[in-house]
Amino acid sequence: MEYAAEDAMTMTVDLEDGELKPRPEKMPELSRIASMTVRVKDSIRDYRNQIIFMLSRLVEKGKHTLQPHELQKQLERVGAIECFSGTTIKDSAFATLLQSAQEAVVIPPWIAMAARPRVAEWLYVRINVFELSVDELTVSEYLDFKEQLKLDKPVDEFSLLEFDMGPFNANFPRMTRPSSIGNGVEFLNKHLSTKLFKNAKALQPLLDFLRNHKYQGETLMVNDQLEDLPALRDGLKKATEYLSSVGHDAPVSAVQDQLRALGFENGWGNCAGRIKDMMELLEDLMQAPSPVLLEKFLARVPMIFNVAIISPHGYFGQANVLGLPDTGGQVVYILDQVRALEREMLNHVQNQGLRFKPQVIVLTRLVPDAHGTNCDQRLEKIEGTEYAKILRVPFRDLAKGEGILRKWVSRFDIWPYLETFAEDSAKALVEEMGGNPDLIIGNYSDGNLVATLLSHRMQVTQCTIAHALEKTKYPSSDVNWKEVEEKYHFSCQFTADLIAMNHTDFIVTSTYQEIAGGIDTVGQYESHQAFTMPGLYRVVNGINVFDPKFNIVAPGADAEVYFPYTAKERRLTTFHSAIEDLLFGNMEEPALCKSVIKNRHKPILFSMARLDKVKNLTGLVEMFGKNQRLRRLVNLVVIGGYIDPTLSKDREEVEQINLMHKLIEKYQLNGDMRWIVAQKNRVRNGELYRYVADTRGAFVQPAFYEAFGLTVVEAMTCGLPTFATCHGGPAEIIEDGKSGFHIDPYQPDETAKALGDFFEAAAADPTKWEAVSRGGLERIRSKYTWEIYARRLMTLSREYGFWKFVSDLDRREAKRYLEMFYILKYRPLVKKVPLTVDAPDRPMAGRR
Repeated sequence: MEYAAEDAMTMTVDLEDGELKPRPEKMPELSRIASMTVRVKDSIRDYRNQIIFMLSRLVEKGKHTLQPHELQKQLERVGAIECFSGTTIKDSAFATLLQSAQEAVVIPPWIAMAARPRVAEWLYVRINVFELSVDELTVSEYLDFKEQLKLDKPVDEFSLLEFDMGPFNANFPRMTRPSSIGNGVEFLNKHLSTKLFKNAKALQPLLDFLRNHKYQGETLMVNDQLEDLPALRDGLKKATEYLSSVGHDAPVSAVQDQLRALGFENGWGNCAGRIKDMMELLEDLMQAPSPVLLEKFLARVPMIFNVAIISPHGYFGQANVLGLPDTGGQVVYILDQVRALEREMLNHVQNQGLRFKPQVIVLTRLVPDAHGTNCDQRLEKIEGTEYAKILRVPFRDLAKGEGILRKWVSRFDIWPYLETFAEDSAKALVEEMGGNPDLIIGNYSDGNLVATLLSHRMQVTQCTIAHALEKTKYPSSDVNWKEVEEKYHFSCQFTADLIAMNHTDFIVTSTYQEIAGGIDTVGQYESHQAFTMPGLYRVVNGINVFDPKFNIVAPGADAEVYFPYTAKERRLTTFHSAIEDLLFGNMEEPALCKSVIKNRHKPILFSMARLDKVKNLTGLVEMFGKNQRLRRLVNLVVIGGYIDPTLSKDREEVEQINLMHKLIEKYQLNGDMRWIVAQKNRVRNGELYRYVADTRGAFVQPAFYEAFGLTVVEAMTCGLPTFATCHGGPAEIIEDGKSGFHIDPYQPDETAKALGDFFEAAAADPTKWEAVSRGGLERIRSKYTWEIYARRLMTLSREYGFWKFVSDLDRREAKRYLEMFYILKYRPLVKKVPLTVDAPDRPMAGRR
């Protein structure tokens, strides 16, 4: 059966016979899109004059692109003008089109729009400004039109690669409802279990799966005595009868000989009662299968003993590294993740009656020029764990062709080193673990590519965690890739992202927003569904957010460091003197702080982030500087980056440092604000949040886009009222007006008003501040803890590992396609990235 790539989304699989059939539940969406196009055409006829007036202004500038807020401004200019019917254009389908447009491409006399009427639903249209004709475009046609912004003429269809995963995934089940996005494993359990449990014969893969379990030479779960399904059923019956005759608390050592004689090895539980419960669960599953029973059973199966967590870039360590470029939130996330995973794995091993010591290894880069950190040590035990460690493997010095690279390498320049790093790391991991890991977790673009290379080589279950996808953080970075290639090398990064996210077995995201955005915002992964890098390749079906590999597993904050300001008995008052000096010291220190606060009795508006353009700390300072009302109400404290630009090695950070100095002088902020160098003492930072709460202050996170928002969770965990960007994860973490507030960094005046209103209301009635503080704490306790995270991630690993074993979840054809894409596109791009050359380097200044 032949079908167009664009039609792949409308097909589904009949799991009984594997035949490709139309997906009826998708048809209403296609009908809605067609209906919208017709209504747009009608509204153009009704509002002809207003639309000509608006669109003609847009084409006057020649070729360019427009972002959503720019389209909204154009609509507002004509929104109040009435037509002959007495209605305004704001009521029309054309206005709906503009309001849902995520971008517009202007190439006179045409304007093409990529509209998103609903979450993860796209419509591409092109309007002739002078004729007011409307054409609906395919993805390829829209991207071809967009490429003309950069190319002199349209590209011949055989001269440009179209990356299209659609045909490879067409006969794989897909979710259809936006509300299901992020619940991938539940969807898989429902659909694939129907096929697995459709008859007695089909259950054989389940028995094969149980017989496959071995660790360190020890057979687990089921031995060779149970050769077929009747033997398994008979064995389960005899085993549960025997276990009923012994005490519930009888240890596994007291019953293991009898169970082994029946065909059952260790791994079912640590006592007779727990073993019996798991066996009865399997009996129920075989008799009356359900997705819920399947998940409960797989959650107990001992499968994951060795975990490798990959994070190559930056200075990855436990002390003196969190303020440096390319570290910070990701390092904190991974270290907290490791502690939580080890606790969960130790608990699981104990509950299942085993004595193995689980291993968690963070694989990162060894940096010989470590500047006072431990990043030059091959092995480092992770604090707060029993067995987890950091394993550091050096980069080869490719510029010299021998030896190892000593210098730090920016995440934007790291691409030439990753393939050889993966080769060397495979050997180091096997040597350190005593074998292959059972699960490989990649972090960020570089770590996910290395995880892909390792999992492909070792045939190990792969998990992908993005943290941030740069394409979303830098608008138009795809179409403008050539202009910024020398600085950012986005061609390598976007290519690596496509390979990793399509190769991986499952993807963990912190929020729904990260996958599919919201009503008005595009998700990080959704932005990789269709895009183009003119002259390089275009993506017509890159990543589908309805793919069941997506799962939402939200992290938390370290409960030992971050806890409510009201927990007086736990407060770290020994830090208060140092915190007061940090916030209110009456001297500027060029390397440590800029500007002083004169009136320390006002509440503190606090922000802490990496000092780059996307985090928007300079935008916060400019907003504060312009707003006299806010300056009267609060003091602003900003922590981020270096104060002295000569100390930074990061291009973008240097730009933001210089801009920060200019803004402080321009708005004469000395006396009203304090800018402090990035802080690396996490324990003191936790008390700093609480100290700000003591002032009845608030935390603000003003990023243009934030994948998750770890500082948002930290602040809320400490009981500090929080204002955070509506673009990305914080929009999901915070329930607006209840557990915090959403702000739009593109609307600084509205943000300043919201902050001013809050502080005025809190000054008049302190219970309003307390209500938001309590709301934030309740939100965190219900959803954002590391215990919940670790339990869920381990269960997902077992479930995807199970389906990979018993079904065609491995997607071999797609991986062959990705191998070709890697060799033909990624490798040539990497060769164009300049290599880092070791040279004498000045020491990095310390940060207190």
